This record gives sequence, structure tokens and C-alpha cells, in this order.
Amino acid sequence: MTDRRVISHVLRRLTPGPTAAEIDAGVAAGLDVTVNRVLLPAAPPSLPALGPDPLGSLAKGASKEDKQKARQQVAAQVADATWWWVSRLAATGSSGAEKLTFFWHGHWATSVQKVRSAGLMLSQQQIFRRYGTGGSGPLVRAMLRDPALIIWLDGQRNTRKAPNENLGREVMELFTLGVGHYSEDDVKAAAKVLTGWQVDRAAGTARLVAGRHDPAAVTLLGSTGVFGVDEFADLLVRHPAHVPFLASRIWARYGSGDLPPSPALTGAGASAVGMLRAIALDDEYPATAGHLVKQPIEWVVGALRQLGIGGEKARKPALAALRALGQVPFRPPSVGGWPAGEAWLTTSAAQARLRSGQALAALAPATVQQLAEAAAGERLDALARLLAVDAWTDRTAAVLSPVAANPQRLLALALATPEYTVH
Repeated sequence: MTDRRVISHVLRRLTPGPTAAEIDAGVAAGLDVTVNRVLLPAAPPSLPALGPDPLGSLAKGASKEDKQKARQQVAAQVADATWWWVSRLAATGSSGAEKLTFFWHGHWATSVQKVRSAGLMLSQQQIFRRYGTGGSGPLVRAMLRDPALIIWLDGQRNTRKAPNENLGREVMELFTLGVGHYSEDDVKAAAKVLTGWQVDRAAGTARLVAGRHDPAAVTLLGSTGVFGVDEFADLLVRHPAHVPFLASRIWARYGSGDLPPSPALTGAGASAVGMLRAIALDDEYPATAGHLVKQPIEWVVGALRQLGIGGEKARKPALAALRALGQVPFRPPSVGGWPAGEAWLTTSAAQARLRSGQALAALAPATVQQLAEAAAGERLDALARLLAVDAWTDRTAAVLSPVAANPQRLLALALATPEYTVH
């Protein structure tokens, strides 16, 4: 039988937040079977029916009032799309697929605050689901055509008469190669290759407009020729810096912020799922326990799953917690994505977790009753099992013990402990 701590650690990392029953099943099935099951690709879901893009539907010469109404409709659609995704993360959390989708969202960080379209953001999500589990070539090809990314990084302003280097630079620096693996001449060449792409908001598509495109030959990443989007993507994923760069980003979110990346990563090729499988099955992976701080989305979704909270009643407290903790889906703070590690361990974040824990615990009477039924001397152990915590330190146990007679308060306080926040 596989060590419970190993299974618990792997599931905490690969999924948004495992339940006790899922850990039990993993222990019974064994590590290999569990990792393979969790990493099975999932079919892209049907997206919520949000209706037409409000800004894309505006008529030419629309009045100030019509524009204001469209902005309000955008805000409502974004709120619905955000809750749909959080709910999906919780509902499918026994799989690693949606957490991997969120990884790609943070990697190809795109914000709805500039895109201003819930539909385009959801369509970008589908690209992550469709291509994010395999080799990175198809993913990079699709992202270079993605309307949301094109708007976010000013690709629609990039024309033969007025080249805009923003998209080409960030694709190399932040998404595929990393700093130091391209030159300024490569940035200029990439900008030319990417000229002419325009977004049709109403249709939710991007197309190449020949009259705005520069078809001249360029020298790009050591190759000379006339390149289109696909050829540029191929140059990026074949570059010797690409696999190590992707491995470093996977490791930073799934491995450790302190330890060097596992050598198993780069041997898996340019496949996120291959890399995740390699590190999860690595004998050294358990040594990374306690090296990552849960992102707010992991904290919130894990709490919803472990406390058994679902439905519309969870919407307000869950989204309030994400806002307070500083990680609302579709709203990364910059093209560099969200921070990691100690950035989530501020005093204000600790206070937010305490307040949010109280709100969530109040929505889980069945779970509170389950804790109440545990013998007084076993209540802290029952709490650890419920929250997928391996064990409480003596210091934390000393804080929790005085409130053990009040299961709801105990549960709320436990959600803010270091053992629950760091994994």
C-alpha cells in the first residue's frame, strides 16, 4: 500500500484540493495508477451561454448611454464566467485537468480588464484545455492566433506601416524562451511576422488581413525566410531554450520555489502532462512538501471541495475571498501573471483567510456536524484528515485545541493555519 503522505502530497499538488475520500482511493490504488488517472486529459466542456459580445454588438456611432450599458453587460458576463470557472474547478477537482488549465492561464497571462470580453476569455480557456496537455507546438500555434491574447498584447495594432513589438517580445520572453534567448533583432523580426492580425469581436475570431501584413523575409532566431505564424511557432518550440524554460515554469508552480528543478522534467519533452507525470513519480518529489504556498484559487477551491460546499450559495463568499486574497480568475495583474510564494503570506492575506474561513465554515453545517461527532480527543486528527493536512505542529495544535469544543470555529481557524496554507 502506498504511503498516505505521498499520495496526499501528490494530490494536493496536481489537483485543486483533494478530499479525504480521494486520498483514501489513491492509497488503495497506488501511486502510478493515481497519477495516471489524475492526469488523464478531459474533453473541453460546453461553455456557458453568455449571449453576444456586448462591445462587439455595438452599432457604429453608438450613444454614450449604449456604450455604458454595454460595459455593464460585459461586467455581468465576466462575473458569470468567473463563477462558472471556479465552480468547474471545484466540481472536477478530482482530476488535474482544470488546475492545469489554470496554470496555462497564469502562464499566458491575459486580463479581461483590457480584453473586455468574457466570451474571448472563455475561448482562450478552451485552447488551454484542447492543447495544454500535449506537446507545446499546437498550443503555441493556437495562442498566436488567439483573439484575447492579440488584444491584450496589442497585436491588432501591429501593421506593416506601424509595427508593434509587444506580442512578439512577450511570446519569446514570458511564454516560450525566457530572457537572454532572443535578441532585439529577433523582436523586430517577430513583430513583422505577426503583422496584420485583426480581431472580430462580434464573431470571436482573428484573421490575417493581407493589406496590413508585412510579407518580407526576415532572420528570426537564427533562420532566414518568409515566416507565418505556424513557422514562427515551430522556431520557438524547437529552440533549445524552450523545454528548459517550460520545465522551470512547471516546477515553480508544481514543485518548489526553493529546490532546483527535478532532472526528470526535461526528459519528458515539451509536454506539460509528461513533465507532471515525471515529477509526481520521482522518488525525490515528496521532499518538496511544504515548499509551495497555495495560490488563492487553490485555497478557495480546496476549501469548497473539502467542506462540501457547492451551488449558488457559495458564489458570494468564494469570489469575495478571491478578491480579498488578490487572485480573481481572468484578472492577472500583468502579462507576467500572478506572484508566488511569500507574496501570498502577507498580514492582510492572513486576515482575509480568517474572515473567508469563517464565511465558508458557516455554509458547511454537515461538515461541522461531522467534526462535532468526533470524540473530543480525536477532533484535531479528524480535522486534519478532512482538510488533507498530514499533521498539525505542536504550535498549531496549541492554537486549535482551545476552540475544539466549537467545531465551526475550529474549522474556520484551521483554514488559516500554516499547515493548510502551505503544501
